[in-house]
Amino acid sequence: MLNDEQIEQYHRDGYILASGLFGGAQLDELEREFDAIIDRRMKNRARIRTVWQGDWNQDPSLHLISTHDLQAYSAAWTRALVEPAFVDTIAQVIGPNVQLHHTKMFQKPPEKGAGFPMHQDHPYFPHDHDTMIAAVIHLSEATEEMGCLCFYPGSHRQGPIETYKQPDGGPQNHYLDPADWPVEKATRCPARRGDVVIFSYLTIHGSAPNRSNRTRKTVLIQLRDPADRPTTGDHPSHGQGLMLGGVDPLEGRHAAGGSLHLPREEHTKPA
Repeated sequence: MLNDEQIEQYHRDGYILASGLFGGAQLDELEREFDAIIDRRMKNRARIRTVWQGDWNQDPSLHLISTHDLQAYSAAWTRALVEPAFVDTIAQVIGPNVQLHHTKMFQKPPEKGAGFPMHQDHPYFPHDHDTMIAAVIHLSEATEEMGCLCFYPGSHRQGPIETYKQPDGGPQNHYLDPADWPVEKATRCPARRGDVVIFSYLTIHGSAPNRSNRTRKTVLIQLRDPADRPTTGDHPSHGQGLMLGGVDPLEGRHAAGGSLHLPREEHTKPA
């Protein structure tokens, strides 16, 4: 559970690091399942190698391993979504009703793990009341050398910020102008194995490449208050609308239109 000082910090800075939500045998199992999902998907030739597109000057040799909807591949990750310590902590931030939006895993390989330009999650799935948050579970340590998350504290209070437009008229990749929001000037948020970093979808965040000889493993869980309606139908996923805590006062009417029956697909947005 978060204390009053941590809750105040979240509202001031737009992010918080919570320790002790996962550990012991459960954390070991979640890491094993993380590795097993990657192994199975690679054997099935799934397209899970990715990188954030755009002209933000990233080394083209870098890459990530990413896939959505871990709970569709592993019961251990379904159980993790309703872990009481986790759900209770999220409820302290967004209120007692906690609804799943989507999940996504990221593996940053040693020495070649790609970074992320600074961005807000808001453009991908805007909502009326901006209750959407991300909770990043760390299955490994994430040091500065490993490309830990980094933030511009307090940036969530600026609201949605216009994204960068490539001079050549290329596709919108929803990151911010690197000249205005360089990764190098962001505040690093190193984390230990088992830590969870929670942040608003309006908080500007990103990460540097993994230059260490260790693999960085994280799982992102995107969550919202179910009464907060999406303004677009973008980003459907398996299990979207699942209640992890409390109740849905709208009875699921604005969930992703029967998302449990949507075909699985890989989306392009890293986080």
